[in-house]
Amino acid sequence: MTEGVGRRLLAGRRMSALANLLTGPHGVDRYTELLEPTWTRGDARATVVAVRRQTSRSVTLTLEPNDVFAGFRAGQHINLSVEINGRRRTRCYSPASAEGSRHLELTIGRHDGGLVSNYLCDHAYPGMILGLDSVGGEFVLPERLRCRILFVSGGSGITPVLSMLRTLRAQAFTGEIAFVHYARGAEEACYRTELAAMPGVRVLHGYTRDGAGGDLDGHFGPAHLDEAFPGAAPDAVFACGPPALVAAVRQHCRNVSSESFVPPTLTVPTESTGGTVAFTGSGIEVTDDGQPLLAQAEAAGLKPESGCRMGICHSCTRFKSRGAVRNLITGAVSTADGEDIQICVTAAVGDVAIDL
Repeated sequence: MTEGVGRRLLAGRRMSALANLLTGPHGVDRYTELLEPTWTRGDARATVVAVRRQTSRSVTLTLEPNDVFAGFRAGQHINLSVEINGRRRTRCYSPASAEGSRHLELTIGRHDGGLVSNYLCDHAYPGMILGLDSVGGEFVLPERLRCRILFVSGGSGITPVLSMLRTLRAQAFTGEIAFVHYARGAEEACYRTELAAMPGVRVLHGYTRDGAGGDLDGHFGPAHLDEAFPGAAPDAVFACGPPALVAAVRQHCRNVSSESFVPPTLTVPTESTGGTVAFTGSGIEVTDDGQPLLAQAEAAGLKPESGCRMGICHSCTRFKSRGAVRNLITGAVSTADGEDIQICVTAAVGDVAIDL
């Protein structure tokens, strides 16, 4: 960094600090967002600029993020926040847009009991403001790409692999690509028109409940693999969808990278440890009942922010000042004082204190 640039950055930080002081106690963002909700320096937000419904059970949103949003890698997921009945709700979604695109594209499927997904399917509108946070996930394209690539998706699992496909096309990838997508029927197959019009991509659809109009019969297996890559196995496979689909792909293919949107199985203790759970920020203490700390906090009348409730979105992360806890997904016990934990998938092991 040059000396001149360093001086300008320092001056900018001082002006920002002065502006926050003069506009206290809320800071600059509290006032600029009254004029335009996405004008914030600290919070990544996005404006919905287009809404379309490709199928009867999904909605596709085009989002314009503010400058705070730092982008994502194709295949990753993003925490999306929306206010529902006065309470902020957060869920994970994988963009379908290409890596580096100006706009984010999210296709959100309707799910039985899905609070955020169903709300957006029914109520999303142009001009709506949504929060963006915590880009993450290891399901991404490698730095070095192989020659023959197979994408396999099921249902809403199409979004991260479509992002990968769009990214490869934007990068002028010259290898061989096949794309296999499974849906319950043709009416629920998102992006059919776009995929059909993609030159140089072998696209196959399988419809698991109503086979009419599909290219494949039944479920993924050797016959479907031969249809996708006749006479030669793919060099790399990227699969996203229900666990059964991902397991079948792994059984019949090599070099598979995969992701599944199904919640993990939590091993919840059947008995209380008898310890005390102290929520230090609110002064509330309860006797541990063995349930995840998020459930115990809510039972005590607290309303901590939470999203997926499956340990993916990290929106329920809280600071544990002391005590031992067990991760309900892995079974690992941590006794370290002073650490961040995800209270949706964590249970107490004896006395524990949480900053909440």
